[in-house]
Amino acid sequence: MAEEQYDLVILGGGTAGYVAGIRASQLGKKVAIVENQLLGGTCLHKGCIPTKSLLKSAEVLHTVKTSSLYGIDTDEYS
Repeated sequence: MAEEQYDLVILGGGTAGYVAGIRASQLGKKVAIVENQLLGGTCLHKGCIPTKSLLKSAEVLHTVKTSSLYGIDTDEYS
């Protein structure tokens, strides 16, 4: 295996590591991120973002179900 030289090696590709890697790269640094799972971390794949997506879907469904309060008829929706 060939030896590689980096200006910055980041351990963990979660939200902070990923953003730090992007910023260092923008500043002209050669960056390596060491991550044993998907880049983005728990917040991106299991926590914050999926949760917000589910909450928004529930909010939209509630709006559709209660739209008659605003004079809008929605008999069928899925």
